[in-house]
Amino acid sequence: MTLKAVPPAPLAANDRLLTVAQAAEYLNTTERFPRRLIDERRIRFVRLGEPGKRGLIRIPESALSEYVTAGLVEPMTASDIRRAA
Repeated sequence: MTLKAVPPAPLAANDRLLTVAQAAEYLNTTERFPRRLIDERRIRFVRLGEPGKRGLIRIPESALSEYVTAGLVEPMTASDIRRAA
């Protein structure tokens, strides 16, 4: 069985590409956290420069928004608390 490459989702025309430092500021973290997300391929990113070289990393603002939304936990209501007991 061979794995087929999935084509990347196109970026919206108004989607800002942020540096790692800007992404860290957006997430209110240190630069280490977005770098770890990139290393672990847990977030979409763009590599600029020549193919086969490291190049510059940019993170679409929409990818950060999606990451935050995916981790959003809704508060419990009074009925949820009664059911949990």
